[in-house]
Amino acid sequence: MSEPAAARAPRSLPALAIATLIALLGVAGLAGLGAWQLQRLGWKLALIARVQERAHAAPVPAPGPARWPAIAQDEYARVMLTGHFLHDRETLVQAVTELGAGFWVLTPLASETGLVVLVNRGFVPPERRERSSREAGLPAGRVAVTGLLRLSEPGGGFLRSNAPGEDRWHSRDVAAIAQARGLSGAAPYFVDADATPNPGGFPVGGLTVLRFANNHLVYALTWFALALMLAGATLYVLRREYQLRQALAPRIQAKQPANKS
Repeated sequence: MSEPAAARAPRSLPALAIATLIALLGVAGLAGLGAWQLQRLGWKLALIARVQERAHAAPVPAPGPARWPAIAQDEYARVMLTGHFLHDRETLVQAVTELGAGFWVLTPLASETGLVVLVNRGFVPPERRERSSREAGLPAGRVAVTGLLRLSEPGGGFLRSNAPGEDRWHSRDVAAIAQARGLSGAAPYFVDADATPNPGGFPVGGLTVLRFANNHLVYALTWFALALMLAGATLYVLRREYQLRQALAPRIQAKQPANKS
């Protein structure tokens, strides 16, 4: 059994001061993390609003080379381009969508302005992997594409690396796909085609996910709650130490020898 609080000696003032300082630093750190999450919340809300505005705006021509150095500023912009597809150089990228597991069909489009842009034409299930199984959806002439500009996804997917030599792709790595397919001067982005139906029903476009995880408010409240809990625990300890000193004060005074006159 632990010793009653009134029976033990108070902690030394230096030890109490060090413990209090550490606790105050902890409170400040936790509160700082909470404030940082509030900043992240503001950033995320602004990002969501910006993406929604771009994704539903009138389409603009796909950016040319002059815009490529700042292409990140155009992410999720609604763009349009015309030209013809290079179906013999399409690339299948593994995908999991609301329609199930399968593949994204990325097909180079040689535009009428001289650009070569990878177009994610949409999703196909495994049984539609071979082009021969969806010949109706392989237009040979001039096409017009409208969709969302997306940034390259280098490196591969979660815990899975792209293997160009084996033609196995887990992410839409524009530069690697362009190199593997011999597409010189390809745009450094790809376009997610909209939901305009393709002949034969495949690929299925318009599956771009525009939902962004936004848990920053929950994280902020958690950090602030931890800061309050630590502050409350610190105040409790200090109060108990004060009460202990007050309770032991008469005993200490009684043990002191009386002053001789």
